[in-house]
Amino acid sequence: MTLGLINANPVVHAKRERFPRLDDPHTDDAYVRDIRDPEHPYSLEQLSVLSEESISVDEKLGRILISFTPTIQHCSMATVIGLCLREKLKDCFPPHFKVDIKVAPGSHANEESVNKQLNDKERVAAALENPNLRQLVEECLYSSEL
Repeated sequence: MTLGLINANPVVHAKRERFPRLDDPHTDDAYVRDIRDPEHPYSLEQLSVLSEESISVDEKLGRILISFTPTIQHCSMATVIGLCLREKLKDCFPPHFKVDIKVAPGSHANEESVNKQLNDKERVAAALENPNLRQLVEECLYSSEL
């Protein structure tokens, strides 16, 4: 996986210690913090693609909003990262939750296109029917390389 990397030298940060919030256990990023980046053997948290502040869960309305920041403006893996987030949340929350996943404003050259792809159920379903893409998503979700 080292050939052809778009961002061969990403900035890697230490994982932050987490303390569970007793008032609302779904507000922290425990569900998604250990998803592995598709290009690098680091978590999305370690690459600052995702942070606790970029996740919002409203249990009363049944809504989850995640905003993530790709490591570079032309990240070709932004849609894969979004698919990983969506699949992980699907496993962690009841099906009635509405999930909105977006790249952070100004963080990607094709922001509007990526956001549209990540929040279109038919496009997501079609993408996950691709066996190679499905395998990549599963590797990111269930990898123990971190």
